[in-house]
Amino acid sequence: MTRFALTLEFDGTPFMGLQRQAHGPTVQQAVEEAVESVTGEQVTLHAAGRTDAGVHALAMRAHVDVAKAIAPFRLMEALNARLRLAGWPIAVLACEEKPEDWHARFSCTGRSYLYRIVNRRAPLTLDTGRAWLVKGPALDHEAMHRAAQALVGKHDFTTFRSKQCQADSPVKTLDRLSVRRLGDEVLIETGARSFLHHQVRSMVGCLALVGLGHWREGQVAEALAARDRQALGHNAPPEGLYFVAASYPGE
Repeated sequence: MTRFALTLEFDGTPFMGLQRQAHGPTVQQAVEEAVESVTGEQVTLHAAGRTDAGVHALAMRAHVDVAKAIAPFRLMEALNARLRLAGWPIAVLACEEKPEDWHARFSCTGRSYLYRIVNRRAPLTLDTGRAWLVKGPALDHEAMHRAAQALVGKHDFTTFRSKQCQADSPVKTLDRLSVRRLGDEVLIETGARSFLHHQVRSMVGCLALVGLGHWREGQVAEALAARDRQALGHNAPPEGLYFVAASYPGE
């Protein structure tokens, strides 16, 4: 068996998420079927993160174990050909061999996400399904950034945790959370060893309320301290969220 590490880019719009679901197509299913068509083997795709329906990835790390002798470059080219023929918006950006003790999920020491808000009155065209359109007045991104710093560090993130979250504990350490403006876009960037289900979208939703002037800056800290999902102001939609990168020791 050879363990191949894959770097995947995908548009999450047509998928029910990354992990296999009984009620619709997923990234995992699409890649596993592509591998089977190339190698004749049924494999399981393991990924660094789990994305919801509509969430995108710029560089999702994953791995599969393959018995067939095949060079990494050839496997990458073959997978991209199969995915393109199947009509799935997934690209394998890189493929390399890894030792058997390397695991895309369990060896990962850091994950980073980007959330894109387009802040303008005009509707989305090129960014339809790839950003959250927030109309109305200009978001106060500086106030959003200041409010976000209350979330950095080790906290109980129960307020920002989905009811369907399967994590053993709501306590996580957020390494960074920043907000900046680039023209009509407000970009929220964050990184941590791991995240709770819906944590990033929930944090972004509350920060947007600050940017719109509906919340005081201090209300983000108050919502965190409440440790209660009922204190959540808003859950941002999935289409603005991107898995950006995964970190591993020695890379």
